[in-house]
Amino acid sequence: MTDFNGRPVLVTGASGGIGGAIVRQLVAAGADVIASSRTAEDLDALAAGTGARPLPFDLTSEDSVRGALEGLDVWGVVNCGGFGGEIASPMETDIDVFDKVISINARGALLVTKYASASMIRIGRGGSIVNVSSQASLVALCGHISYGSSKAALDNITRVSALELGRHNIRVNSVNPTVVMTEMSAFYWGREDIGGPFLAQMPLGRWATEDEIAAPVVFLLGDGASMITGVSLPIDGGFTSC
Repeated sequence: MTDFNGRPVLVTGASGGIGGAIVRQLVAAGADVIASSRTAEDLDALAAGTGARPLPFDLTSEDSVRGALEGLDVWGVVNCGGFGGEIASPMETDIDVFDKVISINARGALLVTKYASASMIRIGRGGSIVNVSSQASLVALCGHISYGSSKAALDNITRVSALELGRHNIRVNSVNPTVVMTEMSAFYWGREDIGGPFLAQMPLGRWATEDEIAAPVVFLLGDGASMITGVSLPIDGGFTSC
C-alpha cells in the first residue's frame, strides 16, 4: 500500500464526489491532505470526517489562487476542481458557458500548477501532480464541445508541465475517467437513449465509481509511479480503446 509519510498534498474540487473520495484515500495512505473548494462551508463535513485541512479559494481568480498557495508547502497536487458546463453542439454552444468551463477546468488547473510547483521547486524535494481530466478529451462525445475542449487543454497542460518540471523531479500525469453516475451527471447520462448505447460500446459495460477513479490518482501521485510522468491514463472500462 502507498504510504505518503505525512507529505502535504493539495486536492482541489475536494467537496465533489470524486474529490472527496481522493481526499479519503489519501488520508488513509498517510498524506497530510489540504482540501480545497470555493467556500469554507463546502469543506466543513469533509474536514470533520477526514481531518483534512480546509483551504478555500476561487479557481477563476489568479489573486485568490496566489493568495492561498504562495508560501504553502506542498509535495503533491490533485487538480480535481471542475465545471461540467452545458450539453450543446458547436452550433448551439453558449460562448459565455464555454469561457467559464475553460476558466475553471483548464485555466484554473494551470494557475494551481503555476503556484504549487513554485513551492515544490523552492522546497527541493521533488513532487507529483495529477490532473483529473476526462475520456471526453480522448474521443469525440456528442454535446461535449465545451467540456471536452477544456479537458483536452488540461491534457496538454499535463504533458508540457511534465516536460518542464521533470528537471526538478516533479512528475505530472492525468487520469481520464469515464462517467461516474452522480446527481450532476444523471440528468444526461441517466437517460436510456444516451446511457444505454454508451454502455453498449464499453467493454466493461458499467459506470465507474468514485473510488475507482480515486485509486489510480493515488497510485500516480505516489512513489510506486516514480518513473511515470506525462501520461494520460484512461479509467474508462475500455471505452476509448474500441
